Amino acid sequence: MSVDELIEGSKSLGLDGICLTDHDTFWTDDEVRNLSIKHNFLVLPGCEINTESGHVLVFGLGKYEFGMHRAEFLQATVEKAGGAMIAAHPYRRRFLEEPAERPGARDEMLERASGDGFFGMCQGIEALNGRGLTIQNEFSHELGDILNTNMTAGSDAHKVEQIGTVATDFQRPVSCLKGLIRELRCGRYQPVDLRRKTVLER
Repeated sequence: MSVDELIEGSKSLGLDGICLTDHDTFWTDDEVRNLSIKHNFLVLPGCEINTESGHVLVFGLGKYEFGMHRAEFLQATVEKAGGAMIAAHPYRRRFLEEPAERPGARDEMLERASGDGFFGMCQGIEALNGRGLTIQNEFSHELGDILNTNMTAGSDAHKVEQIGTVATDFQRPVSCLKGLIRELRCGRYQPVDLRRKTVLER
């Protein structure tokens, strides 16, 4: 889908705003500002960085630098910029459905994942991914509980019909990137499943 379809689809579903988080690609401030004005809708820039430890939603950076594939380097860069990091779909690489059916296997996966220092580098994890299976999101949510970390939700929409499945509900109004980063770092938000009209709580 085009970015215009994404924004208009989000507006039509009653969302208050969206984050554009393309893989390893950054939107410029001017591009985001022009989209917001064009559609009279809150559009915030971010990026989904592919690291050796997993995918990370990053806010507050403006360009890709060599070395960001290493989580430690990325964290240092984000901290220097005063940004925020959210571990995207943490069930990937860490949860396998078929082996999880064996007695004790799922618990072993959770224990191994909860000991991964990568999650401690992030301000939170994505507990709900709109394209994830229920069993996968349940793993992410339980991992968030074990880690006692903040949890978000993202539609991860690649097609129009995937828009607005899940969302992050912020306790305070967010009207700009700086405000988004502040709230992400403070942890004043919770994941919401819009398909079931339910809020996930710790």
